[in-house]
Amino acid sequence: MKKIVIVAVLAAVAVGGYFWLSPSPATQESELGGEIIVPQFSALAAEGEEVYNGTCAACHGVNLAGTDNGPTFLQTIYRPAHHSDYAFVSAVQNGVIAHHWNFGNMPKLDYITNDELVRVISYIREMQQANGIL
Repeated sequence: MKKIVIVAVLAAVAVGGYFWLSPSPATQESELGGEIIVPQFSALAAEGEEVYNGTCAACHGVNLAGTDNGPTFLQTIYRPAHHSDYAFVSAVQNGVIAHHWNFGNMPKLDYITNDELVRVISYIREMQQANGIL
């Protein structure tokens, strides 16, 4: 547990440094219509995007846009003040019983490592920052 907290803190520091130094973002159309801003990612988040696209995008959509199988993470309910980084860790490691969505339960995803999860969270937070969610 301590290792996960330390990794999450290090990821938060890396993401914060990225936003402080980051260039202006580019835009891209989402699959669900509407424009989603896709920034230039830090190295950590770029690796997280790869993992996300291979594991999470099937339900949560390309560029976090959401699908009929899972919600978008580009809504204020998923901002860090409401869903901390640990909420994402817990969801992946333990699964989640549907409580504020109509997509059904989220199963735990045993095949995502802690290292990959740190990268995915960095990707999510950088996308949220670029789209005014943080």
